[in-house]
Amino acid sequence: MSAKPTPPTHLPDPGNVREVLAYWIRLLRVEKGWSQERLAHECELDRTYVSAVERCRWNIALANIERLAQALGVEPWTLLKPPEQATKPARKAARKTPAKA
Repeated sequence: MSAKPTPPTHLPDPGNVREVLAYWIRLLRVEKGWSQERLAHECELDRTYVSAVERCRWNIALANIERLAQALGVEPWTLLKPPEQATKPARKAARKTPAKA
């Protein structure tokens, strides 16, 4: 049995984009109750990659930021905004389907 996911224990340095990204990914993942493995599965990424991004060990491609944001249900840009300036990343708006005539 794996340990229960825990949220970040401190705010990231607002000048360090990798720390900010890691903070939001972990916080949102934990809020969903997801393991790194579950998030990786949802994004079609490897669990070790998600872990390395959360620990600021690897740089991340923009395409993978988009994948993570989609799985977490937020706009990609919000994962890069320091938490002092945003209380919580903006959730994606539900797509409206055109009304039938």
